[in-house]
Amino acid sequence: MSLLSGLTPQPLWSLFEELTRIPRASGHEGQAVQWLKQKGALFGCEVEFQPLGPDPAVGNVLLRKPATPGREGRPGVILQAHIDMVCVRGNASTHDFSRDPLVLQMKDHDLYATDTTLGADNGIGVCAALAVLASQEVEHGPLEVLITVDEESGLTGAQNLRPNWLRGRYLLNLDSEDEGELTIGCAGGVDNIATRQVSRVAAPSGAKCVKITLEGMNGGHSGMAIGKAHCNALRLLVHVLRPWMRQFGLSLASFQGGKFRNAIPAAASATVWVPDEQVAGLERAVAEAEAFWQKALKYHPKLRLHLTPAEADSAVAEADTRVFLDVLQALPHGVEGMSPEVPGLVETSTNLATAEIRGDTARVTLLTRSSVEVAKAMFVCRIDAIFRMAGFAPRTENNYVGWEPLADNFIVKLCDETHRSLFGKPATIAAVHAGLECGVIGATYPDIEMVSFGPTIREAHTPEENVHIPSVTTFWQLLTTVLGRV
Repeated sequence: MSLLSGLTPQPLWSLFEELTRIPRASGHEGQAVQWLKQKGALFGCEVEFQPLGPDPAVGNVLLRKPATPGREGRPGVILQAHIDMVCVRGNASTHDFSRDPLVLQMKDHDLYATDTTLGADNGIGVCAALAVLASQEVEHGPLEVLITVDEESGLTGAQNLRPNWLRGRYLLNLDSEDEGELTIGCAGGVDNIATRQVSRVAAPSGAKCVKITLEGMNGGHSGMAIGKAHCNALRLLVHVLRPWMRQFGLSLASFQGGKFRNAIPAAASATVWVPDEQVAGLERAVAEAEAFWQKALKYHPKLRLHLTPAEADSAVAEADTRVFLDVLQALPHGVEGMSPEVPGLVETSTNLATAEIRGDTARVTLLTRSSVEVAKAMFVCRIDAIFRMAGFAPRTENNYVGWEPLADNFIVKLCDETHRSLFGKPATIAAVHAGLECGVIGATYPDIEMVSFGPTIREAHTPEENVHIPSVTTFWQLLTTVLGRV
């Protein structure tokens, strides 16, 4: 018997267990896309495919199923989710996301993967949509299931969605992460990317090469967690490293911080040359800094700052090192402004996501979000100005629009009324600071009414990601009942 075989609803959980065995990193979803096509055919659907990108096996999948008998004249509904997942593993994990199945475990009423992201974002939504297609009991009108690719890296599937493809009148996005909440709006976003050439010089003589690593920070979703006390590991490492460069006469060989544009950096490292006579002093400074920050940042209980031996064949010129560290210190990270209309909602933010020096190139990436387009544009201009003053060449990519909240439409009201009738209380109607595909899809299909909901998922984009099992049951009840009432 499998771990999830006793959970309800089935086959949602059995489908999800299958999906956890299939690689599906953003941009590498070919095997998962093939799995979707096979399931669609098995469930009696018309299967259509929109290839995207250099891999012909990767692209959006559209599954169409006729209405259940007697509901042929009902308005069409689209269930929408994304197949890719953020692939993050813990510091001690050797998991290979390109081939290894996730190792699932239950803790009380929550489902985790072992020391990796779980992919409940958005695998639960995908499998809920497939479970509807598989069911002979769920009543629905003409039904479409749209599964997109590369959402986590830039909403590529949604941004390039084929026009005049979808037929439905209402779209239920299954990518929200709070049980009992109907999401009706989200932020737009844009990637800020900047590069600068650096000069390499010979490794200093009479020096030892070591790596200074900061790890074990909480990380987190750069939209949903940006307003929480999740310290950016990249920023903190730069903060402690800058004075050490002068104090111990360090020479920078390389730098690496952050992994994903939409995850708050949980680790960063700098490989440096330290004069032989300064090694002991640097070791003491690192140990003292670790003790200080473990005490100061009690909400990061796994924080570690340590030295390890390293290898390098050259160093970055001192002037270029100074500019690189200075720009990382100067760039913004976190909340820029709160919404004046929605209490507690972040309106504008940026995530200082990745920074590296490899060879003779320095590269820095931020993901800037806002629910107000002009605020987003102004923030991008500010970030660009900082880069240009430091001699970087900035550009923007993956610029996508937000989703303007609209509570007064049929599908939102229907979902709210259904929630009241099922659970005896109204749903919470909210907008979120994360990026959902609804805004992008809505730009191509402006006449489709949309709403987003899902089960409770916590710590997305981190190895602590989990889904609350009972919330999947209520999510399924709401979804299937709404389909029967449209």
